[in-house]
Amino acid sequence: MNADTTPAQEARPDHRPGQLAMGIAAVVVAAVLAYGAANIPSDAGYAGVGPDFLPWLVAAALGLCGVMLILEVRSGGYRNMEEPSGAPRGDWHALAWVSAGILGNAALITTIGFVLSCALCYALAVRGLRISEGKSGGNAMQVLRDAVTGIVIAAPTYWLFTKFLAVNLPGLTGTGWI
Repeated sequence: MNADTTPAQEARPDHRPGQLAMGIAAVVVAAVLAYGAANIPSDAGYAGVGPDFLPWLVAAALGLCGVMLILEVRSGGYRNMEEPSGAPRGDWHALAWVSAGILGNAALITTIGFVLSCALCYALAVRGLRISEGKSGGNAMQVLRDAVTGIVIAAPTYWLFTKFLAVNLPGLTGTGWI
């Protein structure tokens, strides 16, 4: 025992409990991905690579990262790590707005089409991000500007995917333009 330390200080680990949990979680997710990749047929396709190649690659890379995180934690924790920035607790109000945008998009994309559902997602998510910064969520005019901005972003994306890449995205009309 060092003269400058107490028995309580020597008994505590040099890392935060979440650090080890993060490494273990990465290994568990890698194992789940590997299990899923094992169920994909491995018939070689173009250039000898089958459809199971990328899932196996991702599972292996994530597993390696998880093992490296665990080894780092066991050797003393993340060294020279700065204290995290931001509030000590999560902003649940802001999270609710962002989650509403994502869930609304998923629920409405086949009903109102890709462009409008993405615009709604954008408007709600931006409101949540503003609130997370401590700013006002915005008045009706700001919500309208956010919705128009969402349309300006989503419409060309929809058009590029459907016209150039021939990816079928749900549209509002049968013309394929919106």
